[in-house]
Amino acid sequence: MNERDLFGPVTIGGIELKNRIAMAPMTRSRADFEGNVSPLAAEYYAQRASAGLVITEAIGINPQAHGYPFTPGIWSAEQRAAWRAVTDAVHAAGGHICAQLWHVGRVFSKRNNPLGLDALGPSAVAPAFKIFTKSGVEDIGTPRPMTAEDIAQTIEDFATAALAALEAGFDLVELHCANGYIIEQFLSDEANQRTDAYGGSRQARLKFLSDILDAIRAKAGDLSRIGIRLSPSGDFNGIRHSDPMGAFRDVLGLIENQGLAYLHIIEPSISGDGSRRVAGESEAPDVLAIARAAFSGPIIACADYDRARAEDAIRTDRADMVAFGRPYISNPDLVERLKAGIALAEYDRSTFYTRGAKGYVDYPRLLPAEEDANT
Repeated sequence: MNERDLFGPVTIGGIELKNRIAMAPMTRSRADFEGNVSPLAAEYYAQRASAGLVITEAIGINPQAHGYPFTPGIWSAEQRAAWRAVTDAVHAAGGHICAQLWHVGRVFSKRNNPLGLDALGPSAVAPAFKIFTKSGVEDIGTPRPMTAEDIAQTIEDFATAALAALEAGFDLVELHCANGYIIEQFLSDEANQRTDAYGGSRQARLKFLSDILDAIRAKAGDLSRIGIRLSPSGDFNGIRHSDPMGAFRDVLGLIENQGLAYLHIIEPSISGDGSRRVAGESEAPDVLAIARAAFSGPIIACADYDRARAEDAIRTDRADMVAFGRPYISNPDLVERLKAGIALAEYDRSTFYTRGAKGYVDYPRLLPAEEDANT
C-alpha cells in the first residue's frame, strides 16, 4: 500500500487512525434545548465509525456559548455523562472521535439560550448576518463587550471543557477557531475594536487564542491531543478581516511549535453558507500551501472533496487527512463506498436541522463495516 494512501493509516495526536478520512463537524440540532446531546447521537456517530476520525458537531463550553437552538454542551455533569455514552459507542465500533468545542460569541440569540442570556463579543459590533431561532430567522443583535472578567472566565471554561472532553473519552479535542465564532471574532479587526491587551495590534488580537492554549496546557499537561480549525478568507457569519491572510499567518506563527495534534483548514473554495464557490468567483489563495510551509504538524483539509481530489491532496502531501461533511449525513458507510467506487446516497436537506431519527440515523449502509485497519 502506498504510504500516502487515502485509505491507509495515519498518526494524529499520537493516535494511529485507520484511514485518512475524517468526518467533518456538522451541526444537526438534535440536542434538547438545555444542551443535552440526543440519546440518538451514540447511534449516529457509531454508524460512521469507519472514518479514520469522527469530529463531532460543535459543543458549547458553557451556557454563554449556547447561541443556537438544540445544540449540545459539555458544561454539566449530565451532558458529560451523555457524551461518555457517545464515545463508548464509537470506540466499541472500532472508531476514534474528536470533540469540537465552541463559543459562538456575538453569533447569538437570547431566544436560543437556555438561560435567556444576552450575547457577548469582543466589542459592541453586530455582524451583518441573520441567525435561526425557535421563532424564525432574525437579525443578529449587537453584543455586550466582554469585560476582563468575562474574558478570563471564557478562557478558563475552554480549558475546563477540553479536559472534560478528554475525561469523557474523546480521543482528541478541536477548538473551533473558524466560521466567525468567538475566537475568530477576537482575531478580526472588524469584530474586535478593543483597546486593552486583547485588541488593537495584530499580536494583541492573538492573545485570546494564545491564552486559551496556555490554559488548556496548564490543565491537560500539553497540547498533544488538541487541534484547531480555521477558515482563512471565509465570510462565515458576517465575519470580516481587513487582511485575512495576515491574520491566518499570525495564527500559524502562534501555533507552530506548540505541539498541537493538528490543524484543520476550511479552504476558501467554500462560501459562508457551506456551498462550493463557483470557479473563478474569487482569487482564493492556496491556504494549504501556506499552512504547510508554516506549520509542521498534520493538516486536515476540508473543501467539498470527492475521492479523486482527496487522493490527490494526500498523495501530493498537501494534506494528511481530508474531511468530508454533508456526504457523511446520508452515507454512514462513506469510507466503504469511496473505496469500492459505489455511488453516494443523496441527503435530504429538509432534515438537516430537524428533530428525531428521520434524516439522522435512518440512512442505510449498503456495505457491512470493515473491521480491519485498512478500512
